[in-house]
Amino acid sequence: MRSILLPLVLALTASAQEPALFKEIDPLIKELSEITGLAPLKKVQPAFIHRDKLKAFLEERLKEAVKPEEIRAEELTLKKFGFIPPDFDLKKTTIDLLTEQAAAFYDYKKKKLFVLEGGTDEMQKIALVHELAHALADQHFHLEKFIKSGKNDDNATARVAVMEGQAQWLMLEYMARQSHQSLRTNPAMASVLNRMSDGSGADYGVLGSVPLYLKETLLFPYTGGMMFQQALVLKSGNASFGEVFRHPPAGTQQILHPETYPDRVPRNPDLPPIPDKRKYKLVSDGTMGEIDHSVMLKQFGGAPELAEKWRGGRYRLVEDKHDKHTVLSYSVVWDDAASAKKFFQFYQRVMLEKTVHGAIDSTADTRVTGHSDDGKFILELSGDRVTSLEGLR
Repeated sequence: MRSILLPLVLALTASAQEPALFKEIDPLIKELSEITGLAPLKKVQPAFIHRDKLKAFLEERLKEAVKPEEIRAEELTLKKFGFIPPDFDLKKTTIDLLTEQAAAFYDYKKKKLFVLEGGTDEMQKIALVHELAHALADQHFHLEKFIKSGKNDDNATARVAVMEGQAQWLMLEYMARQSHQSLRTNPAMASVLNRMSDGSGADYGVLGSVPLYLKETLLFPYTGGMMFQQALVLKSGNASFGEVFRHPPAGTQQILHPETYPDRVPRNPDLPPIPDKRKYKLVSDGTMGEIDHSVMLKQFGGAPELAEKWRGGRYRLVEDKHDKHTVLSYSVVWDDAASAKKFFQFYQRVMLEKTVHGAIDSTADTRVTGHSDDGKFILELSGDRVTSLEGLR
């Protein structure tokens, strides 16, 4: 599922303040060039930004990058799947999250590296490494174009994981080098440092309180992307730093399981038709990747390992042209019929738990019907595919 966070390239790294820090830019870029084999093509332009101006800056960037109807569409879709509560304000929470998390960031539109004033973190140089990694990649691979070239939601998320994961890997490699180590020669260190830097929310009020889906999908490009980059570095060396941009992964499954890159391409299952479709207009239409299903299984108490059997997913959300009532058409295909059956059984629980007054009306081996606050639903199993229609009247 596409996230409105994706167009905003912000690093979840430590803060930086001292003007002297900018003197470190050229030496750090030189070191990053030596690590990656990517030569710097131009000077990186840094600038300070006051924290009290950050929120307004982010609101303006969000306004430039995402249309109001796109934010509304994502919010409605997340609510329909049960990932966020019915009264959740996605736009406000997104701005609050980024205001809390951002301390230094590279703006690929302005081609400028912004550093927040007011911080005293001793890790400021390490934060700068992450942002300079973005700047170096942007000079070679045009990050804005790279992200916008995503073919679907899951592909776009994978591309963000490429970008953030590579910057995170370079930041952690820099840290390892300070103690005369390297992630190339000590792979176990990669996992340890990745866990230490995951920013899981204990020290952040907003991140620690948001729904699981937002937390997981915000952190995934950094943590999942970093381990993906690690796997490719061990396999292809310096060539991997350009390879992931020239031949990006097809979806989040390849990020989560680097051994599937680049051969395993997600399937595109047919959606169940929506009755009386002329009554409705399209709200959103996209893909549901392994990362989406992984979070769903965690949130609703399913078996997390089932997500690895995911092979393709789609959804379409429409709304009544008159009263705005929404209907969801959803389809997901699995590696085998046994896995599909497990998900079919699991999704029955999802249908009941994501609503207040849900109930099953009829049940059979391959078809379940029921109702909720949102209307009627039909859940079906056909071989390796599970489909649902939700919100029917």
